[in-house]
Amino acid sequence: MTVNGEQQSPSVTVLVAAYNEAPVIGDVIRAALTSVPTCEVLVVDDGSTDDTGRVSAEAGARVVRMPTNVGKGAAIRYGLGQGCGDVIVLIDGDGQDDASEIPVLLEALRPGVDLVVGSRFLGNMEPGAITPLNEWGNRFLTSIVNLLFSTSLTDTQAGFKSVRSEALERVNLSAHRFDIEVDVLLGVLRTGGEVVEVPVRRSPRFHDKSRLSSFPDGARILRRIVSRRFSAV
Repeated sequence: MTVNGEQQSPSVTVLVAAYNEAPVIGDVIRAALTSVPTCEVLVVDDGSTDDTGRVSAEAGARVVRMPTNVGKGAAIRYGLGQGCGDVIVLIDGDGQDDASEIPVLLEALRPGVDLVVGSRFLGNMEPGAITPLNEWGNRFLTSIVNLLFSTSLTDTQAGFKSVRSEALERVNLSAHRFDIEVDVLLGVLRTGGEVVEVPVRRSPRFHDKSRLSSFPDGARILRRIVSRRFSAV
């Protein structure tokens, strides 16, 4: 970004869509603010019934609250309209992604790159970080993306990514649930954006359990992939 003829660092918003993550989300926010002190952390509290909103605000985040639980995709789409920065970092609020690695995603967002995906399969997937069924499903869906879009990606379902706001402005997002990951990824690809992957760590979930329903959400993601390939941008 250039201001008065001088090159300025892009503003960064770390966007977290969270539902009932009070025990862990504070650590995620503090790690993000430590790794990128100038960033804004924006938490979309997706109708939580616990103290997610309060804990997030106390940790230093700006919090917007959905009146009811609308789903990860809808929460992220709402957050993207809340005055975000030049660069958006998407990260889950469950603590499985390491927020201290945010600078890795930002450094890879070099000129000409629109989206950086934090690939768990290129990095370190710790034992228990993913179930065998979900790993198989992820690899299957990734193979479909590579086939239909002539790409060579390794982790199309990754929720940890950095993306330029101007690239998202060209994309019409409509996902409501976990298909938001491919909605963002394939939307950027379909509008001519450059996508790269970097290796990241993935830890087990120590709080509660994943809310992804393997077969219903897998089918929804597959439909989103096909829709992105064969419909207008």
